[in-house]
Amino acid sequence: MRKILFGVAITLIVLFTFKYCGDKKENQATLKESSALIQEQIKNVGKLIVTEGHFSQVLNYTSSKELFGSYLTSNKKALVVVNANVFISYDLSEIEYDINETTKTLTILSVPKEEIKIIPDLEYYDIEADFFNPFEAEDYNNIKELVKKALIKKLDKSDMKSNAQNRLISELSKFYILTNSLGWTLEYNGTEITNQEDINKFKL
Repeated sequence: MRKILFGVAITLIVLFTFKYCGDKKENQATLKESSALIQEQIKNVGKLIVTEGHFSQVLNYTSSKELFGSYLTSNKKALVVVNANVFISYDLSEIEYDINETTKTLTILSVPKEEIKIIPDLEYYDIEADFFNPFEAEDYNNIKELVKKALIKKLDKSDMKSNAQNRLISELSKFYILTNSLGWTLEYNGTEITNQEDINKFKL
């Protein structure tokens, strides 16, 4: 009778061991699959989120050059019509993140800064210059710099940056939806994200 009970006990121990190892391997496989799915999702949204705007402006450019001291001055000027396309983008492939399979946590460490690209189309009118103070390559470079600074000021006063951030937050919300569906936790800036409203409060 003892031998039978001992045999039954050994059998139960072996079965429990196999079941425990099997469940553990299954859990590990699930964690690996979840981790791979999260990484693939981050890779898929690693694209540029672009907000595009168009600005127009008229710029009066003038430059003076003194001749023979202050006795004679030579002036040059031009009327510049500016039509520019401005793009604001985020390269999500540069997101820094950490995946902790033990705690089932995806931590967004940092989000890339926005990239601003300005493509101006300049048309020059009423160019006035003379032999002593001609229009040169430096003048055209100076005009481009003036145009860029003027457009940056216009951009700061517009809602383009906030629109771009809203589109970025919309992309980041996909991480919350994914982690939440897998039973994982999403963290950003040391804070656990528990709902959609937390994402809307991101400080980018």
